[in-house]
Amino acid sequence: MNKISVLGCGRWGSFIAWYLATKKGKEVYSWGPEEDYSYQVLKTTGKNEYVTLAESITLTCDLKEAVSRAEVIIISISSQGLRGFIRRIMECADVSDKIFVLCMKGIEVETGERLSQILAEAGIAPEKIAVWVGPGHIQDFTAGIPNCMVIDSESVELKKALADDFRSDLIRFYYGNDLIGTEIGAAAKNVMGIAAGVLDGGGLSTLKGPLMSRGAREVARLIKALGGNELSAYGLAHLGDYETTLFSRHSHNRMYGEMLVKGQKFEKLAEGVMTAAAMKKLGEKCGVELPITDAVYDICFHDLPEDANGKNLCMEAILKLFSRDTKFEF
Repeated sequence: MNKISVLGCGRWGSFIAWYLATKKGKEVYSWGPEEDYSYQVLKTTGKNEYVTLAESITLTCDLKEAVSRAEVIIISISSQGLRGFIRRIMECADVSDKIFVLCMKGIEVETGERLSQILAEAGIAPEKIAVWVGPGHIQDFTAGIPNCMVIDSESVELKKALADDFRSDLIRFYYGNDLIGTEIGAAAKNVMGIAAGVLDGGGLSTLKGPLMSRGAREVARLIKALGGNELSAYGLAHLGDYETTLFSRHSHNRMYGEMLVKGQKFEKLAEGVMTAAAMKKLGEKCGVELPITDAVYDICFHDLPEDANGKNLCMEAILKLFSRDTKFEF
């Protein structure tokens, strides 16, 4: 697995290309659409605010070239665009012998489907699909600070091969053993990140401890209802990623929540917004209570300014969780 194409050259895609080329010596193509700002920055300067592309990395806007030459295709784009994007990929080249790795976290809003399910529905064999998720910010990785991550797949052989091949002194990989829980947990942690940002922005950061505990329980219930192992909510993909998402200044989702409660607009992508909508639908479909998710959905999709008495209704949506009936913790 030496020829790798990373499709998507935003912050995470550019890091993956950098990591596999510089730390693992892979032959890497980094693809982005020619009109995309991230691609143009890399093309013009050879770097972005996160990484400098190694000379061994081939930057291209030719999707057919990037797909055709690869043994492993790594996708890192906005999760809501995956269904249309995989159709484009399959139209431009034969992918029957390719391995696909999803380095993205989300749930499709329209269908409530996990991202690996979207690839399988498009005709990619499940045993050739893997997901790469878990804690870690690019800024820390490029500063030499290591972390642990997970690679999961329905194929035990594939997840082991990828994790063993991609591991280094910068990333220690674990083999995932519950694809449903890994994907749902990875996506859901972004929703909890938005809630954490609201608490930070409202001056109630100490409540992030209860948010971590109850958030993991909420996600565990959903994972179980979907047929996964509820213990996955306490693994690296979800609870293990909380520090990165709930506390870090680098987290887009946490910053989105903080700015929202302050009445400011966050201009960058926060995947947790659409994931909250998707999780709300899944909860209703499965009959699972998701109170934190519902609160985040209300914050993101309803106009919640201050009321006539000057109360911040974004904060009120979160604090309303404390008025719920007393119950046993487990």
